[in-house]
Amino acid sequence: MNEPGSENALGAPAVSARLRAFTPARVGLGRIGVSLQTRDVLEFQLAHARARDAVHARMNVSALAAAIALQAHGVQVIQLHSAAKDRVSYLQRPDLGRQLDESSRRALAATGASPSDMALIVADGLSALAVERHVPPLLGELLARLDGWKLSPICVVEQGRVAIGDEIGLEFGADVSLVLIGERPGLSSPDSLGAYVTWQPRPGRTDAERNCISNIRCEGLSYVDAADQLVNCLLTARRRRFTGTALPDPKNLAPGEEGSAGGQRLSGGQP
Repeated sequence: MNEPGSENALGAPAVSARLRAFTPARVGLGRIGVSLQTRDVLEFQLAHARARDAVHARMNVSALAAAIALQAHGVQVIQLHSAAKDRVSYLQRPDLGRQLDESSRRALAATGASPSDMALIVADGLSALAVERHVPPLLGELLARLDGWKLSPICVVEQGRVAIGDEIGLEFGADVSLVLIGERPGLSSPDSLGAYVTWQPRPGRTDAERNCISNIRCEGLSYVDAADQLVNCLLTARRRRFTGTALPDPKNLAPGEEGSAGGQRLSGGQP
């Protein structure tokens, strides 16, 4: 086998080297005898450590809430906590991450918010790093495209999972919920952000009743493209009054179909 970066008899770059130009995946790794090269082993160990760190990292809730408030233009931002009291409980008991603790429920009720078009929830999930890096710039793109939509107070939830948006959305009487959450880290993506859209959120909704847009990060789906796809998904959900597996994939909609974003600010009037 050719070593990484070597050339074949025709002088062309090795196939493995060309493949690595298109993907961060570990392809065509060189070997020394029957073992991987030390460089590749160390790079794997570093990637694994970064993924583990992302899972266990604690979200800086106050700093994130302040950054979101700068993008939200007057929308209230509140800090909440799931029933998982710490990270160990969160990782061992997924059910606790799907519900609020009692103090957060009281804080939610105290807002006195009236029914809204959308409840926006930001949760650390399995990568606080993803949320801290990508939520503020994504909201900068997204909220500009939701001109006219009535938003509930934005909730920043520590130790939260996707389904915690169901309880929050129901409390706010929101037509639809949007949960921005850190995804499970991979060995090349410790900071991937996911977005989950659920029509008529309430406890008991299943994953089949949601739509997900994933891999939002600098090396994946850009903030602009993610915002356009989210707006398409939200408008389509509101027009058809459901989300889930039966809803068309937002990125497959033609421009103008079901309210395509097209990079323009959109009216929030009921279609």
